[in-house]
This record gives sequence, C-alpha cells and structure tokens, in this order.
Amino acid sequence: MIVLGLSGALGHDASAALIADGEIIAAAEEERFIRDKHAKGKMPIEAAQYCLTAAGINPADVDVVAFPYASIPLSSPARWHYAKRYWYAPDRALDAIFNGNRRYRRNRDRVLTMGKELGIDWERTKFRAVEHHIAHASSAYHLSGFKERTAILGVDGKGEYTTTFFGYGENGQIHRIKEFYDPDSLAGVYGAITEYLGFEMLDGEYKVMGMAPYGDPNRYDLSRILPETADGFKADTRLVNTVGLRRYKENGTGFYFSPKLIEWLGPRRVGDSAEEPWIHYAAAIQKLFEERCLMLLEKYLGETLRQTGLLAFAGGGALNVKLNQCIVALPHVKELFVQPASGDSGTALGAASFVAAEAGQCPPRMRHAYLGPAYGDEQILEAVKSLGRRVTAKRDDDIVTITADLLAAGHPVAWFQGRMEFGPRALGNRSILGCPSASNIADRINEQIKFRERWRPFCPSVLDRVAPSIIGTDHPAPFMTITFDVVPEWKPRIPEVVHEDGTARVQIVEKDTNPRYYALLEALEVRTGNAVVLNTSLNRRGEPMVCSPTDALNMFMGCDLEYLVLGDWLVTKGSE
Repeated sequence: MIVLGLSGALGHDASAALIADGEIIAAAEEERFIRDKHAKGKMPIEAAQYCLTAAGINPADVDVVAFPYASIPLSSPARWHYAKRYWYAPDRALDAIFNGNRRYRRNRDRVLTMGKELGIDWERTKFRAVEHHIAHASSAYHLSGFKERTAILGVDGKGEYTTTFFGYGENGQIHRIKEFYDPDSLAGVYGAITEYLGFEMLDGEYKVMGMAPYGDPNRYDLSRILPETADGFKADTRLVNTVGLRRYKENGTGFYFSPKLIEWLGPRRVGDSAEEPWIHYAAAIQKLFEERCLMLLEKYLGETLRQTGLLAFAGGGALNVKLNQCIVALPHVKELFVQPASGDSGTALGAASFVAAEAGQCPPRMRHAYLGPAYGDEQILEAVKSLGRRVTAKRDDDIVTITADLLAAGHPVAWFQGRMEFGPRALGNRSILGCPSASNIADRINEQIKFRERWRPFCPSVLDRVAPSIIGTDHPAPFMTITFDVVPEWKPRIPEVVHEDGTARVQIVEKDTNPRYYALLEALEVRTGNAVVLNTSLNRRGEPMVCSPTDALNMFMGCDLEYLVLGDWLVTKGSE
C-alpha cells in the first residue's frame, strides 16, 4: 500500500511524506523547496512531487492520501468547550457550534485540488482525514519501535480544537485518556509569551528556551496565566491566548496576549539583547511550562509509565528540549522517544503512519531523519559553474580528512552531504560545523555567518561510543531533541557547545545511519582528542535550512564562511 501524507491545514509548515509497504521512503518540508520559512499559507506541492519522484511512484498509483486535519462532530465536547471559553468573541463562539468544520471543508478542498495538480486519481485514491493530534501521536508512537504498552503525550498549540493529548498505544492502537481544548493550551501560552518577548510565535519558542538559562525563574511568578484546575489547567484568557478585541495591538498587528499583560509585566522586548527583566520572564515561563507538563504527565500517564517506562512524545511542545530532559530524569521513565519532526511538519508523516498502521503496515522505528533529496556530482558542478570565477571547487576522494584538518585548525566549515534532514534540526547533512574546543568559534559563527543573537547556544554531535562519558547516560539521543547535563570533566574540553546552564542538546551519531559524518567525527578525534563537533543548521537567520547545492552556494556567498564542502568537493571563494 502506498500512502502519501500531506500537511499544511493550519497555514504553516506544509510538508509531505510517503510510506510504501510499511517503509518510510521520503519526507520533506515545503519551505526547503520554495525558500520561504514555514511556507505560510502554502500547500506542499513541491514536497509531494519530491516524495513521489524519490519513490519512483506514479501519482495515479497512490492508494491513500492522508491529511492531518479532520471534521469534529457537534457531539464532541471540543466545540462546546471552545464556544464557552470564547464567549467574549460571540462570532467565533457561535461559529464553533453552527459551522465548526468550516476550516476542515476548506482544507479538504485544497487537498483535492492539489491532488489533481499532482496527477492523483481521485476515482482510485482514497482521501483519509486524520485528527491533528492523532497524527502527532502516531508520528511518535508508531515510529518509536516500542512494542509494549506506551504512554503517548502530545503538546501542541492547537489542531482542530485539541491542544494537549494524553493517551497510550498498545498492539498498534492509539487510545485516548484525556484531551484539553482551545484556548486551554500549554504550548499556546508559551507561544503568547514568546510573542511578548519579541519573537515570532511558531518560530521563536526555542529562542525563549535558549534565553531562559540567563534568568532567574523565581524572580517573577507567572502562574496566574496558567492556573491549575481539578482536571489540570486553564489559560487565563484575560491575559494570554486571546482573540478579537482582547488582543494587544501594535502598529496594526494583533498579538496572542492582551493589553493587561503589558500593564502587568511592562513593555514588550525589542531587539536582540538578552537583558532584564525579559531574561527572568523567559526563565519563569520555561519553569511554569515544565511544571504544568510534568504535573499532567503524572496525573494522566503515571500509571502507564510505571508499567513499562516507555513514552512517545510529539507536537510543537515536544521540541522543548529542557522539558524533555526533565522527563528523562523521572524515575519511572525508561525511554523517551521524541519525533524529530515534532512540529506540524511532522503531521504529514504522522497521518501517513496512522493509515499504514491501520492496514497492518506500521513502519519500523525511525532511527534517522535523512528523508529529503540528495544531489550528485553533476548537480553540484552545475551549481558551482553558475557562479563562474566567484568560487573555486576542487574534488578530493579524502574530503573527510581535509574537512577534519580545517575544523581542527579552528575554521568553521559548511558541510553538505547526502539526503536532507526532515524536521528542524541539522543532523550532519545540512550543517555548519566547528571544533568545540576552538576558542570563540561559536561567537564567530553567530556574528559572521548565522547573523543571529549572540546568546543562542550551539549543539554537539557526538560519537555513540563516547556519548555516555560526556552526558552520563546511555539514553538514545539521535535527533537533538533532549538536553543533558555535561559531565564536569568534559565541560572545559568542549566549551563552545555547553550552554549557560551546563547542558548540551546532543546528537549521538551512529555509523550505520550516517557513515560519512561518523568518519568525520573519528578524524576530528584523532586531531583534537574529542569525538565531538559543533553542529548548527546550514542557513542564515530567517531562512530555511538549505536543500540544494544552489541554496548552499547562495548562503555561502552571503556570509563570511570560507569553506563549503559539497559532497566530495571543497568550495572556496574566488577573486571576483
């Protein structure tokens, strides 16, 4: 059975994924192809075309198109909860009751139209709508490889109406335990404070997380925005998660919080600095988010976790790596699997995996995220030649050794290899690399290449055989989705990848999933004594991660990078 998953219903992070006979063949975000971060308002036509081409599949042969957005019946408590909580915006409240599936119908029609453009035969191909949070749940549970009863956690801004999901998986089936509905959203509240702190919601949450260690979480108590209730929590919509006339507006732009929040906390942060009081607000919202998530985890999933210790986690909130560190530290958690594409881009894969699992064709554990396009010598040379004498390219069969020498000498290197990663993390195929013991390498990359805030941390890629000695645990971490405390004796050895709070968001590299990257780490170990490399995504601020050699060269020419490795080619800048 061939299943094509498509996402984009919520107006951002459109993507496509293809599963054939229980195997994930390809997955990619639309933003990478159209060079528009988050692909807002777009459908994933370029990503879908890539997936079909990569699989060698005629669009007319697709059996099911799975879409992570479904109709919600009036009998569901979700629509009634939404109407009750948004009483102050009666147009929205009444719409939820009387026309609550309007967005679903519009999105279904967009998928049907897009399918015709692709060449999908709707006489033969079935359209299958999967609830948004079930798609998130499937992307984690069905791809975790866990065979025993598994706790499932979903923390997201919102789908159709659901914001937070607690359930369990057993024998391939997903069971609901508890759901929370809009506007009661843990991730939504975090996103509202993200906007208040001067970042873009659905993009800047990780910046808040990076800022938090510089502040004191106890300086300000933000718990009134997310008070506890008998069944869990409730967002205070007088302050956050607001709509309509309650929203704070600035220069014609409405925000997800109210003027009352400004009256309470003071003006919004602007600029790139990490200063008081905003660093303390960042620390406080991070602490509150962790506390509420952990409380709910115990309340609804504690019993399941004490049975097997297995937890599968997805949704935008699953990209909060500090929360994930707290979860791993729980005594009754044996293993946490976080879907590497936990945000809404991953729902294309989740919807497809849900349909495949229903048919008895559940894919095996997702051990890597290298599911995007790859490019060969011919395409690399064509891109290089288009720049004429502005660049020089030299091919070398021992490019790993050359790159290791450059890194050990203290140079940042752009590293473009193999298939592009699916999800927001660069995992060694579309990366900017640096030697983590080279003094000030992080500042150089921030200021001269990435053009981003100076306080943002960088992450290490680490060989599997040395990882336990660095992070003090053998917990799996292939996707940079969990932070760990760095063992004291390692901190001075790799200072450029240890954050302010002594943690690092580690990627553990295994030889069979990325042999060339593994070989590079081994070569760097020979030169520096550390099988660790600083790894950040190959892009500039505000841009998507690069996809093609042309994208990589454009990025290379627009910053102060001196070395770009494209496959077996070392590219440097020419005289023109």
